[in-house]
Formats: sequence, C-alpha cells, structure tokens
Amino acid sequence: MNSKKLEVQNLSFAYGPRTILRDLNFYVGKGELMAMLGPNGAGKSTLFRCIMGFEKNFEGQVLLSGENIRGKSPEALAKNIAYVPQSHHPGFNYSAFDMTLMGTAAMEKEWVQPGKKQTKAAADALKQLGIYEFRDRGFRLLSGGEQQLVLIARALAQQAEILIMDEPTANLDYGNQFRVLFKIQELCRQGYSIMYSTHNPNHAFMFAHKALVLHESRIAALGTPEEVLTEELIHRLYGVPVLIHRDSLGNLSCSPCNNSGL
Repeated sequence: MNSKKLEVQNLSFAYGPRTILRDLNFYVGKGELMAMLGPNGAGKSTLFRCIMGFEKNFEGQVLLSGENIRGKSPEALAKNIAYVPQSHHPGFNYSAFDMTLMGTAAMEKEWVQPGKKQTKAAADALKQLGIYEFRDRGFRLLSGGEQQLVLIARALAQQAEILIMDEPTANLDYGNQFRVLFKIQELCRQGYSIMYSTHNPNHAFMFAHKALVLHESRIAALGTPEEVLTEELIHRLYGVPVLIHRDSLGNLSCSPCNNSGL
C-alpha cells in the first residue's frame, strides 16, 4: 500500500490571468495530520477544490494512494477522499443519523435505497466518534461542536481513508474546538490521513504532524510545526508580532506581543 495517501506534484492554478497557486509539492502520509495555514486569499480553499477534483484546469498532478485523479468520476473519487465543510445548513432538520447516512451514497449507484451495509456504516461512524446517542436528534438542534462531529461522521461513513477539512473549528467555542481536534487526532491514530485548514498556529503546534503554509501563491514553509512556524513567519502571514513560548512539558504555543498595537 502506498504510504503517501495524498500527494500533490507541481500543482499550479489560475483564474484567467490571476495566478492563485504556483508549483506546489507536498504529501500527506498514512496516519498523518497536516495543518494548512495562510492568510485569507492565500489559496487554501482553491487548493482543496483542486484536490477534491472540483477544479479541473490545474497544472500538475494530484495522486490519491498513487493514482492520478484526472479522469476519475466523482463516485470513484468519493471512495478515496471525503470532505468535511466548515459548517452546514440543511434545508430540512434531518436527524444526526440521516445526515451521517448521506455519506454512504458513494457506496452504491444513484437512487438506490440505503440497505443494511449503509445503515451499519452510518451507525459505526457515529459510534466511532462517541456521538451515537445523538442519532435521533435533529441536526439543527445540536450544538456547533456536535454538528461538526456529525459532519465528520458523515465523512467516515463514506469509508474513504483521506479526509479534507475546511477550518473544522472555525465556528466553535473554546471547549468544542478541542473536543473536535482530539477526535481528529484519534482518527489519525486509527490510520486516516487528514489535511485541515486553520488560522490558529496553536492548533498546529498542539495537534499536527506537519504544517503547510501558503503565502503569495506559493508554499512559504513545509515541515513540522516546531520547525517552520516561527515568530517571523507568523508575523509575515498575519501582520501581528507574536512570541512563541515553550512550557515545562516542552510544548510550544504563541501569543500576540503586548506591543502589537491591538
């Protein structure tokens, strides 16, 4: 089995004359968690769209377990890679179970009624994340953290080994941010390969194996968070001077300087 579950080779993308991404090269291995950082407009969402096959006119290659995504149908891609949005607002108040069950659509042909296999996959995904007790609750009535876990469960029910997450903690309170991140970390231990975007360097320090930093269309840094997320780089990305601290256990974190002018 290819240990490089997701690999991007020489990827470039432009909207007309405007270059969004230029010559990107990186990979996410089996069981790895990669945090992607960069200011708004750096191309993070565009990169996700290329990886997911939504944008077709990019240069270079995207490989899933060694196979090029070009020419693959959406159904074929869905068996390898699943997407978790930042938030979701369904038009109907589906139950948490039905929301999760929607992730099994890639298992069968269109318009096929979900059967025992799909029902089991949805139930197993909810149990895997410890939220099976929410199965009959309306999605709209769940807390933000619970909704995000249901969206992750929907991706797990898809039974893909690669998960792409768009700012999974962006709309969550402090406690729910960490509840979701601990669950994501546990999924990596189970062998999932996960790439997620974030604006919080501390989340990368605490949870990610790798950090990929996008800036001015290119990869500005790539490596372990400890290696690449420097005070200078964070200041350059976000325009706020920071100090990076190491606690008594050796863990890194950053905070704005008192003279930042905020």
